Amino acid sequence: MRIRWPRRVFAQVLTAQVALTTGVMVLATSLFLAPLSSELDDQAMRRALSIAQTAADPDLARELVTTGPTVHGPVQADAERIRSATGALYIVVMDTRGVRWSHTHTDEIGRHVSTDPSRTLAGRQVRQIDTGTLGRSARAKVPLRDGHGRIVGAVSVGIAYESVRERLFGTIPGLLRYAGAALAVGVLAAVALSRRLRRRTHGVAFADISALLDEREAMLHGIREGVVAFDRRGRIRLVNDEAARLLGLDARAAGRALDEVLPPGRTTDVLAGRVDGTDLLAVSGGRVLVANRMPTQDGGAVVTLRDRTELELLGRELDSTQGLLDALRAQDHEHANQLHTVRGLLELGRHEKAVEFVSEVASAQRASAEQIAERVHDPLLSALLVGKAAVAAERGVSLRVSSTTLLPDAVVDPRDLVTVLGNLIDNALDATTERRCDEPFVEVELRAERTTAVLRVSDTGPGVPPRLRERIFAEGWSSKAAPPAAGAPSSAHPAAFHRGRGIGLALVRRLAERYGGMARVTARAGGGAVFTVVLPEALARQDDSPERRLTAAGESR
Repeated sequence: MRIRWPRRVFAQVLTAQVALTTGVMVLATSLFLAPLSSELDDQAMRRALSIAQTAADPDLARELVTTGPTVHGPVQADAERIRSATGALYIVVMDTRGVRWSHTHTDEIGRHVSTDPSRTLAGRQVRQIDTGTLGRSARAKVPLRDGHGRIVGAVSVGIAYESVRERLFGTIPGLLRYAGAALAVGVLAAVALSRRLRRRTHGVAFADISALLDEREAMLHGIREGVVAFDRRGRIRLVNDEAARLLGLDARAAGRALDEVLPPGRTTDVLAGRVDGTDLLAVSGGRVLVANRMPTQDGGAVVTLRDRTELELLGRELDSTQGLLDALRAQDHEHANQLHTVRGLLELGRHEKAVEFVSEVASAQRASAEQIAERVHDPLLSALLVGKAAVAAERGVSLRVSSTTLLPDAVVDPRDLVTVLGNLIDNALDATTERRCDEPFVEVELRAERTTAVLRVSDTGPGVPPRLRERIFAEGWSSKAAPPAAGAPSSAHPAAFHRGRGIGLALVRRLAERYGGMARVTARAGGGAVFTVVLPEALARQDDSPERRLTAAGESR
């Protein structure tokens, strides 16, 4: 019949531990009993030797020499007296010929001994386990000397071997009780350990563990979400491929503290759990990330990261598109009013005035677009400025292009500059509309200093206090009030860290740092703020070929 080995981890561990404990106890008991038997044999032979040495005194030697081997002789009487007192199996006194003068069975008196006494009669003491006329015994033989030291015979004492066996067997029950108690403790410990193991492994089998590990590796390295696992001390335990790409980590990050592999900032605080909430936004290496942290039972945590850069850019483009739609809708109303004006002039017969009015309106719009295109040669940036100008006009703000603006068509990656400039203009428009003034405006300046692009956006808004000029570039910081939670009053502080806001300026600074530049904010004379972004190597040299520009754009990204 084939024995089936259990499949569950805890059952296999329990079976192995019980078998191991049982084997150890059997081995320990055997190793204890083996030397115990030899020790009992030695003790019996020592006892026989001690009795024989006590019996072999000069008086017994004198009686041996002066009397004969009779049943009622003094030698037999002394030997039986000692045997009865010590509990020995027999005490045999023999002469130099090997003839017995005493014996437990009196009919053996006068007969020759059954074993060779020559070694003893030669003056040597003998100890041994041997079989004689009375069966197997532990015996000892000593020479019998007279008063002058001459050997006149020998004394042989035997201890029944059955008594030695009885002592050995008598120790076995107690030994087995101790062994059984130790085995029971071992089995209970094994059961407790296996139950704990069953809870920790959820009763899975070894084959299932192997399959789970394979699936885990495939899942972690195959999903398009970043996963970072931490132990209870905050050290990185696991980083999958996507998380390493999003955070810029390498294989050496495992086993190290988070603060050792990432710079200080909101991203580090979110990963370390120093910021509470779900779907927390962070910026890392120019990428907008959504992070969620889940604690584990062992005191650690698992953080999942989603790349929301494209969604964020699409959202901002959608906002810009919505703004353009609003501006176009406003222009539609304006154009309708202008058409009504032209119609009225025509109906009144003032044709020359109508022509003059149409020319003024067309030239004004054409001049604004042509002015931007002359100073900003990159089509994406010039289109952005034209669109933002329409949005600004709809909001009652004038978007000005500085007279010092001149940006050639040599931008390595126009999308990065569109992101930076769009965020700065949007923030400036929001700040300008918050502060009421006679002539609100936002001024944009774009300059090229060899291969460095300098972007400067100033506004007539409330400005940024000196104590907040660094904090506004942190992820999640926003001057706009956070939307209240469901059922909660709208009492958020107007300048605080929010989950869904505060990404624009953080993204601007990260893009600037990626180019090796910087982003800062200062005060504008007369009130307002001036945001300056410097992007080294954002422009290609004028003699660069289009292929070289594409290569430089790929390296910068």
